[in-house]
Amino acid sequence: MLEAISSTAISAGQAVARATETQAIAPAATSAIQSGEGAGFDSVLKQVTSDAIGTLKAGEAASISAMQGKESTRRVVEALMSAEQALQTAVAVRDKVVQAYQEVVRMSI
Repeated sequence: MLEAISSTAISAGQAVARATETQAIAPAATSAIQSGEGAGFDSVLKQVTSDAIGTLKAGEAASISAMQGKESTRRVVEALMSAEQALQTAVAVRDKVVQAYQEVVRMSI
């Protein structure tokens, strides 16, 4: 499932600009843009994508730890909420890419 999400997010990054969506992902993109390092859009989107994947993996790890009795409920809820927010962002970016593609296809040459 994570591979499908990451491939969708990476392809989304190559086609459309990302609007600031979530608090969990936006700081990484903002810091990459402000620092000027790798100022290309693709590098910023790759960083945002890897942060989203990391957030999803952290949510899964927290839920597994909770099942083993090693993690508090509060920590699990926070991790899962962050993961849900990252997933919603990836879906929103995918939808914008599809919408942009459809607009480009409809353009007359």
